[in-house]
Amino acid sequence: MAANLSLTLVFVIFTTLSLSDSLVSSSPSPPFTKSISDLKEAIVKGLGFQAEDLKVWGFDQREALVGHSVAYEFDVEVEGNQVIPFKLLEDVNRWDYVDLPIFRFKDDDSGLVGTKKTRDDGLHVLAPFQLAGPMEIWIQDAEDMRLSLPHDVDAGIVKKVELADGAVVTVNGARSVSLRHPIDLPLPLNRTRNGFASALLAIAKQLLHASRGKGAPLLSLRVVGPTSLAAPSSSSVVPSKRLKLKRLAPGLVELSSLAKLQQVDALSTIDLEEVTALLTPNHLTKMWPFVSVNASNSNLVGFEKLLASVLGPKANKKGSIRLLKANVFAQTFVKIGFGIEKKVKEGDGITWEGFPDWRTKPESVTMHFEVLAKVEGEKIVPERVMQVEPVVVEDTIAPNVLTGNVSMSRMPVVHPPVSPFTL
Repeated sequence: MAANLSLTLVFVIFTTLSLSDSLVSSSPSPPFTKSISDLKEAIVKGLGFQAEDLKVWGFDQREALVGHSVAYEFDVEVEGNQVIPFKLLEDVNRWDYVDLPIFRFKDDDSGLVGTKKTRDDGLHVLAPFQLAGPMEIWIQDAEDMRLSLPHDVDAGIVKKVELADGAVVTVNGARSVSLRHPIDLPLPLNRTRNGFASALLAIAKQLLHASRGKGAPLLSLRVVGPTSLAAPSSSSVVPSKRLKLKRLAPGLVELSSLAKLQQVDALSTIDLEEVTALLTPNHLTKMWPFVSVNASNSNLVGFEKLLASVLGPKANKKGSIRLLKANVFAQTFVKIGFGIEKKVKEGDGITWEGFPDWRTKPESVTMHFEVLAKVEGEKIVPERVMQVEPVVVEDTIAPNVLTGNVSMSRMPVVHPPVSPFTL
């Protein structure tokens, strides 16, 4: 009995929203682009609804909210060939109405013609960051990338850039940065200063020292979609902003620092801390190779604490862990609403006990949802579907219904108190 009563109340709530539902569903739905159509089919299948006696409306790309975030993915291998994956995502702090290209019609969408695909596709990119040598950068999807040293240099299509020791470049417009080859990270994770990711900073210094050795493999990163590689400005971390370009092969260039070349003969006698200071004046807080990232960054501090908690006692023992995968990429999310209308059938277990006699019993019920999805190329992949409550429209009832259709002659006469201001 209690279950039937609760189910009845739910359907009563749905029917009280019939006016608002009709206002929304009565407007003609716009044609769907292919990405929206695929999203609709994936959600309906995922919810397990049957196609018969079911009406889905909404999915209006004009009402879609777009937000941006940064995602971090790491795979760490510890002793015993145990691989620990880390997936972190920054919060989306702003949602806006953005006309993404995937919301526009193309030649294969309903026979309508849209705009051509361009480099500016409206998707989110990473904030500018700086990389310091010695290392190599593999460029992907950057046919129009510029080299500014500090003036633009015509080097053709650049697919690989070797940064010499001391060279620093600013990467603009990148969509992702990932590690091309696994690297070994030494343990223990010793923290010596509160508020700083000192353990990761110490690991970065050891990796920098190892990369300067003769015959040592260079740290290799893949950068997707940068718009430019530029010499840092004079207010940056590098003493001299001038870089020298050397063409090694078609699509392969080397960038070296003029200030570093003048000191190359003295490098063997300089202490590791002094060498690091050549790259960063405030060398105690800068992370190599991402010298624009401060070691006090909250993301680094949080990741170090998470890594230490996962490793447990191994974090304080001498040894090493292997970083198999490291990927940082910009992520675009979409929020869009839709509704599902389902016909009421006999045998659904619905009882109309407590339903007002004067109200027409509904023939269908409506549920409202909101989907959170991520943009992957030309597709919109649903991440989470949530049921939401729409704005309730207040019912208006005639006075005779409230009074039980009583004649005015039988209504009690009420005399209000006399006011001295009455004429």
